[in-house]
Amino acid sequence: MKAVFGLGNPGDRYANTRHNVGFLVVDALAAMVGVKLTKKKFSARTGEIHIGGERVFVAKPQTYMNISGQSVAQAAGFFRLDVQDIIVVYDDMDLDFGKLRIRPEGGAGGHRGVKSIIDRLGSSDFNRVRIGIGRPGESDHTAVGHVLGSFSKDEREELDEIINRAVDALRTAITSGINVAMNQYNG
Repeated sequence: MKAVFGLGNPGDRYANTRHNVGFLVVDALAAMVGVKLTKKKFSARTGEIHIGGERVFVAKPQTYMNISGQSVAQAAGFFRLDVQDIIVVYDDMDLDFGKLRIRPEGGAGGHRGVKSIIDRLGSSDFNRVRIGIGRPGESDHTAVGHVLGSFSKDEREELDEIINRAVDALRTAITSGINVAMNQYNG
């Protein structure tokens, strides 16, 4: 079994913010096979899908971004997942808007949701799909204002394509492995 966790913040207030791009991607992944993430389990909205014969648990932690590790650790313990079977999808300010970066491990890079997962799992060896949201512009004077801000009009025009590319990357990682996905989608 594999598990995909999209990071974000729950509630309408955060629904269309850059910080919730992980939620948008896992919703699209589940919708691709006609599943809505409506079950409540492990402090998350969850569902189960099958991709290429692989059983995949899909979740959007509802604990707020900074304590996402609580939800991920609960699910990982319940399903007895190896950390290498976990894929976390999240926003990254250090990447240009729309750029994907897939990695099999790494540090938190200043992302508090990822730091929470590393702390709770006791490992940083889980797979990541990072989606670039770019750095704050002149109108967003702080990083917090940027990540919790809504997508600009120009960003919204590109968002569906970015989400679809991230979904394709996830499908490749699940069916062919993280290294194949890295070779096809990084850069």
